[in-house]
Amino acid sequence: MRQNFTALGIILILIGTFGISYTWNYDHRTTRFLDEYALLDFQTSLNGEGKLEGAVLSIWDFRFDDSKLLPRAILFTDNDPWEMPANVKNQRAKSEKFPRMLQNENKLFVNLPRSSLPAILMSKQIRFRFYYDNGQTIDLPLSEDTLKEWKRKMR
Repeated sequence: MRQNFTALGIILILIGTFGISYTWNYDHRTTRFLDEYALLDFQTSLNGEGKLEGAVLSIWDFRFDDSKLLPRAILFTDNDPWEMPANVKNQRAKSEKFPRMLQNENKLFVNLPRSSLPAILMSKQIRFRFYYDNGQTIDLPLSEDTLKEWKRKMR
């Protein structure tokens, strides 16, 4: 009986250690590109003449911790910063699928400054930075394919 409790205790410790290390590593994951780190949605709008009028970027980041996005972001076009306010929504994910059912869903929405749109079209690299209330800063470039897609949507 004692051996069963000891074995159960060891198994629970191993599961707990794995769970904590997995969730910490997921929340502090490292990637090379923003589109690998989070889900992105880039939409453009045209005026009545068919000319580019504006662009909106939405970012969905799923994490296990309770950190919340801060309502500010910076877009870098070839290292030129474009600071902008952001709208954020932080909520518990409602998905019934594992593992997302235990993750918090953080959404960030920004209207890109109209003056930044020509710079986006001309840039060779775009980076985007956003912040969490726990002090974590996410600062990642777009992949080359995603940058090409953004430029295609803007023309």
